[in-house]
Amino acid sequence: MTTTDSGKRDDSELDVVGSRLSTAPQEDALTMPQLGVIGWARWFWRQLTSMRVALLLLFLLSLAAIPGSLIPQSGQDETRVADFMERHDTLGPIYEKLGLFHVYSSVWFSAIYILLFISLIGCIVPRTWQFVGQLRGRPPGAPKRLTRMPAYATWRTEATAEQVREVALKALKRRRFRAHVSGDAVAAEKGYLREAGNLAFHLALIVMLIAFAWGQLFKSEGNKLIVEGDGFSNVLPQYDDFKSGNLFAADDLNPFSFDLKNFRGTYETTGPNKGTPRIYEATVDYAVGADGAEKATKIEVNKPLEIEDSKVYLVSHGYAPVITIKDGRGKVVFEDAVPLLPLDANVTSTGAIKVMDGYRDGKGKWDQLGIQAFFLPTYGGEDSAVVSQFPALLNPRLNLTPYHGDLRVNAGLPQSVYQLDKSKLKAFRDSKGAQVRENLEIGESMTLPNGAGTITFNGVKEWAGFQVTQQPGSGWALAGAITAILGLAGSLFIQRRRVWVRAATGPDGVTVVEMAGLGRSESAKVPEELGDLAAVIHDEAPTAAEAEVEVEVEGDDADRRSPGAAAPTRAAPAARLPAATQDSETEGAEK
Repeated sequence: MTTTDSGKRDDSELDVVGSRLSTAPQEDALTMPQLGVIGWARWFWRQLTSMRVALLLLFLLSLAAIPGSLIPQSGQDETRVADFMERHDTLGPIYEKLGLFHVYSSVWFSAIYILLFISLIGCIVPRTWQFVGQLRGRPPGAPKRLTRMPAYATWRTEATAEQVREVALKALKRRRFRAHVSGDAVAAEKGYLREAGNLAFHLALIVMLIAFAWGQLFKSEGNKLIVEGDGFSNVLPQYDDFKSGNLFAADDLNPFSFDLKNFRGTYETTGPNKGTPRIYEATVDYAVGADGAEKATKIEVNKPLEIEDSKVYLVSHGYAPVITIKDGRGKVVFEDAVPLLPLDANVTSTGAIKVMDGYRDGKGKWDQLGIQAFFLPTYGGEDSAVVSQFPALLNPRLNLTPYHGDLRVNAGLPQSVYQLDKSKLKAFRDSKGAQVRENLEIGESMTLPNGAGTITFNGVKEWAGFQVTQQPGSGWALAGAITAILGLAGSLFIQRRRVWVRAATGPDGVTVVEMAGLGRSESAKVPEELGDLAAVIHDEAPTAAEAEVEVEVEGDDADRRSPGAAAPTRAAPAARLPAATQDSETEGAEK
């Protein structure tokens, strides 16, 4: 075998055969565009659709989302935004001008979002067409000098060149290589799923961006507190609070209704987790549409009721004491279950009872009645603090502090149903001038001073808080996320590689077999795979009796050995060859 001058070898062939292993756009040397609108537009488009700009925009988008999680957002909690503005006279107006209270709908966030979307499309479309072209084409033919490949093996055999090529073609196809005969060699390629995974990852990002935008524009989310025995219809007036996307319309709400039949909660009674909820479940009867038949089901934490693309989540729980109030004439002016809001893990609850119309005091004058209420599911006794000792109804007590006067409900200002505005109210006082306040057991009554009426604690019902969400595009977002993970895994772990098997008849009539492999990245699997293929082909085309074996891997100036020559001193990794050929040497064959 003859060799060229090792010091002057050129790597152009290696660059050519490896150039098509990737569908990444080839970047030409940067040249300034011609002056003019079209030239600058073309230059801007090339920069925007480059992969480095797409990665930069993705990084900027992640940074831009940080204020949305640290600063209160007006679309989620208007109260916290107002409180922040009150406490920060300087930062508040600045944040408002910068759009930091509504990050995800701000102009600058939308600009990054849209530019990233365009950049990804500009990156993917040409790469997709190039990849399709590669799939429709054939692997490139073998280079002139296979010895220049990183993994290389050769031997001489008595089999004809046609027989070797036929064996090689079958062996490569059995290993799922795309292979064909090109001239005196078989060209094969494998690992296309690597680039397919890369494209799938980027396409999945686009799907996720679209799904996220669609969900934000058409989403809706509302909360409703329901006492046992009451019901709910999915219409806007029924919600306690409601928020939606910019393109959402009331007609987009799915028509359904449900009644809360019963709520059941159980708790750990002993051990370090005492009081921790074990079961929270709400039994409901629901119907879809105006004429739908009622169906019974249970809603549990993280197990929502799904109706079309709406989900009904169980998000909170509490108690609603049943109160009966009579005025000074003995007339019932209020009788209902009053939901109270929990203050701690043991469901110590607070709230207000307001009688706005129909109440007369002991003298027959029209008045308004307001009562501050605290409820303890498990009262610890007179010597304990006024807090519940356990979240279950073991020893319930209702602590009431009554007031009368102007509730300010007609002032035109919104107020919470759970709080009293005491600025125009007067406390009821006993004969000693002390403010009236009592703890009531179930069935007990409080008598108001001066014949102003009575308040009776009749029992306790439980309430459940539900959140109804409608998030279109969530399924697409999930599918995009899964596809992105699978695509990324494919692009990271699948190796794109090429193999060539050349069989040519030498001057002495003996067939010379050459095999070479090339991977897109440095991978130990290429020499191993080449060695396995060589073993398979060697079984069908064994070494000729007088032939010697030569192996070269990544050898720019490797020695060529004739029979009996000294072994080269330079060590290089070799492809695994058949055992029968590993200790033999090969005679040179002229290229």
